[in-house]
Amino acid sequence: MTTTTLGLPHPGVLAGAPPIGLDSVAAARITGIGTAVPPTSYSQREVLDIFGIEDQRIRSVFLNSAIDRRYLTLPPEGPDGTRIMEVQGELLAKHKAQGIDMGVRAVQECLKNAGRDLDDIGYLCCVTSTGFLTPGLSALIIKELGIDPGCSRLDVVGMGCNAGLNALNAVAGWARAHPGKLAVMVCDESCSAAYVFDGTMRTSVVNSLFGDGAAAIAVVAGDDTVPGPRLLKFASHIITDALDAMRYDWDPAQDRFSFYLDPQVPYVVGANAETVIGRLLAGTGLRRTDIGHWLVHSGGKKVIDSVMVNLGLTRHDVRHTTGVLRDYGNLSSGSFLFSYQRLLDEGVANPGEYCVLMTMGPGSTIETALVRW
Repeated sequence: MTTTTLGLPHPGVLAGAPPIGLDSVAAARITGIGTAVPPTSYSQREVLDIFGIEDQRIRSVFLNSAIDRRYLTLPPEGPDGTRIMEVQGELLAKHKAQGIDMGVRAVQECLKNAGRDLDDIGYLCCVTSTGFLTPGLSALIIKELGIDPGCSRLDVVGMGCNAGLNALNAVAGWARAHPGKLAVMVCDESCSAAYVFDGTMRTSVVNSLFGDGAAAIAVVAGDDTVPGPRLLKFASHIITDALDAMRYDWDPAQDRFSFYLDPQVPYVVGANAETVIGRLLAGTGLRRTDIGHWLVHSGGKKVIDSVMVNLGLTRHDVRHTTGVLRDYGNLSSGSFLFSYQRLLDEGVANPGEYCVLMTMGPGSTIETALVRW
């Protein structure tokens, strides 16, 4: 008996056919969002004046960053009015205190937005790269809020600015394995607890960029009656030749941890953006032109421009990304969720429309997710 194999095109590219695997009711949905920041914010010029920075090269980095204001918790003032440089232990205490405060407020706002209660939380995932604690922020927030101590939890620590999507992949997986149960993820970054002031250009670039903030989202799977976009697919790409381009490691000269950004990072990330987007859309029947909304990590002006050019995006496509950078700076792992909140507030995402979430960070790594309203 002879078997004939027909060379039919993949069903996902047939005209009028639904994208492959994108209509599952079991897909996890984002059903709520909440954000929180510290009570104090500063313009770039105010930060320069507070620390008495006169070096014109450094001032130029701050004032040409496309950032207007950032929420920060600056070091305390000494008797002479100058800022006291905190030691590593004090920075860690700041990370803990501020992380609990912002994380709690973000979770509370998220639950209110989702119409859910603390008792509904079955899984809590906390993401941070601005300090190391044991027990982690998940346990501390559970205690602070009085969440059921039987709540499952996960701490994603030290992955960097891309970590929000790494964690969201895990959260979506838990939600799919527990249909109808509520999972909450909070990206909780106290970047004020990760600064080094040594007057060098290396640290000045970092000091000009990052701000403090937390963002929480609620995720539920297996319930098609709840509102919110479906999380359809995730894709990653590690640029192994650039492992040292972004790193947070010990600086013995300053006796504390210090973050390093290679000047070539924007161009390396941009050059690899097409690769990971191709991987994300592969098998879905979708092209880049089918994506109605783009929420890219607010990594910095050059990073955003590089991604925009390499993916053929417009200024309108990245309006929320640039708006968050302008008003908050780089919020590390939670930046894309601040952009997501702005897209929701805008009210322009319609049923059936697709959105790409993209984050970038140490590795060097690009993480993506495809969602649909």
